[in-house]
Amino acid sequence: MSKKRILCIEDEAAIRGMIRFSLEREGYLVMEAADARAARDLAADQLPDLMLVDWMLPDLSGPELIRRFRSDPLTRDIPIIMLTAKSEEDDMIHGLDAGADDYLIKPVSLKSLSARIKALLRRTDGFDELRVINAGRLQLNQDAHQLRIDGAPVHLGTTEYRLLEFFMQHPEKVYSRAQLLDFVWGQNTYIEERTVDVHVLRLRKTLKTYAADNVIQTIRGAGYLFSATETTGE
Repeated sequence: MSKKRILCIEDEAAIRGMIRFSLEREGYLVMEAADARAARDLAADQLPDLMLVDWMLPDLSGPELIRRFRSDPLTRDIPIIMLTAKSEEDDMIHGLDAGADDYLIKPVSLKSLSARIKALLRRTDGFDELRVINAGRLQLNQDAHQLRIDGAPVHLGTTEYRLLEFFMQHPEKVYSRAQLLDFVWGQNTYIEERTVDVHVLRLRKTLKTYAADNVIQTIRGAGYLFSATETTGE
């Protein structure tokens, strides 16, 4: 079984060294970054299985870095533990709202950190079998961001992939354009609802090459529905 890779993002070298020594003794591979830019470069080069993010970084706040990781399709699902000297409840809520999965107050208890890491990794490992979605002739590998139809790989743009992923996760249910904007683009994105129509059209155009465009049906006056039975839409 391959070792789990942990990215420790902390500007204090002494704390990074302490964490690295402790985690490597437990069998983890540890990458270190002293600022947000280095962290993003490391994550892009080799995706970690979990990240530890300090609140106070020299070039970007921890919460803002976490938001950026969560907005990137490649890193949005990686478990994140925030490390900080801030102990007020409002600060904790702010960190969790930014997208952190857990929160530890400095000085960090290495025993507690180890327990939190194990718990989060168990949680993500438990979903491994859910990372491939099968729906009729379509198979979506969420880890590889790859769609296959009848076994053949199909190239999708980033937005079309996210749209199809959402549809395949929620089949046989009608979603309005406003709902799709919230769920796929995000609630704080201010774009016109017709943008949804444009991306649905692009997605259907790609699927049509494989005679699979009817999986996305237009429900007049309501929105769109995904059905693997490929019932003819409007």
